[in-house]
Amino acid sequence: MNVPVVAKVSRRSFARWAALASVACALASAAAAPNPVSGPKASDGYQTAAPHAIMIEAESGTVLFEKGADDLIAPASMSKLMTQEVVFNEIKQARLKPTTEFRVSTNAWRRGGAPSHTSSMFIPINSKVAVDDLLHGAIIQSANDACIALAEGISGNESTFAELMTKRARELGLTKSTFGNSTGLPDPRQLMTARELAKLARHIIETYPDYYKYYSEREFTWNKIRQFNRNPLLTLNIGADGLKTGFIKESGYGLVGSAVQNGLRLIVVVTGLRSEKERADEAKKMLDWGFHNFQSGLLFADRQEIAQAKVYGGAKGNVPLTAGKEVRLMVPRGSRDKIIARVVYSGPVPAPVQEGQKIGTLKVWRGESVVLEVPLRAAESVDAGSMPRRAFDAATELVLGLFRAGFKRL
Repeated sequence: MNVPVVAKVSRRSFARWAALASVACALASAAAAPNPVSGPKASDGYQTAAPHAIMIEAESGTVLFEKGADDLIAPASMSKLMTQEVVFNEIKQARLKPTTEFRVSTNAWRRGGAPSHTSSMFIPINSKVAVDDLLHGAIIQSANDACIALAEGISGNESTFAELMTKRARELGLTKSTFGNSTGLPDPRQLMTARELAKLARHIIETYPDYYKYYSEREFTWNKIRQFNRNPLLTLNIGADGLKTGFIKESGYGLVGSAVQNGLRLIVVVTGLRSEKERADEAKKMLDWGFHNFQSGLLFADRQEIAQAKVYGGAKGNVPLTAGKEVRLMVPRGSRDKIIARVVYSGPVPAPVQEGQKIGTLKVWRGESVVLEVPLRAAESVDAGSMPRRAFDAATELVLGLFRAGFKRL
């Protein structure tokens, strides 16, 4: 019977981190872990006018700030990031070519083109446009006609494409996002959170570097119509190179942005603001604060053993766990917050175990807030054990299962 387990993290693994923060390591039940309220709150000292906001460090995923980051909001054109990710993935999986041409239907022209009076490439009805040009229009010009043309070209109609967007979001671990269209125009099904927008932006940056560069292009001309990128951060000389703005009356002004300074990339999301100026000001202010007030520390070296998970029915009783890469954490300069690390997995893990198999998650708290989650994998394979060993493990689990059941009834 698999149950949630919190494994002890080696204290030696944190030796080089001691100068930045004290570390508490515990062997306890999952229920004993701190309440997983993710990320530093506005009460930590920083304030923003945005009702929904988050900032993360791109390489580690460390949450530097959040406010209302898990509230579902209408993402407006920021949801085009999901439309674009689906297209990027179709190209990556060789199901679509950038040179493929899609016809712009009457529906795409009417709902997203010139008659719609929304952001548009102004593509004439029945024109055939290459996927790469449609992507440029959707990214740089936030063109609704381009998004609808892509949706219809890939899935036959926009509604089916929206279902694909939701399905793809689940594959990426975006558990709350739902979509009703490809554009972000008002639709009760079009919902995302600031946290999931940040996760999506990080995924796009990491997975599609050849396409991510489109987000930094300042302008795009199609059919002799020149339009400029709507992202105000690109002109502020702060290292910004993406991603997307959004506005509808229901949710106000929002922005997903990313910038790099001295090799450090931050991703910021702000939504629910009252004007384009306030949107730009709040995003820039948060980025400036992040770049000046945080530093990176090494928690675990590349392929370093982080903990061990108990194995059921294996030739060995435990399997070492590793992140397979460096694990770094961003902390405020001069912070004295306690750092707590726990490895959570469902165990014992049944044998055989394959090297590289995902076993659990390293969760790191700063104070009372979860600021980092890293997937952990088996550092080596564990074969199935002998018949006596499997019988012993089965008997042990039976006894423990009866004990747990009795404890719950108390």
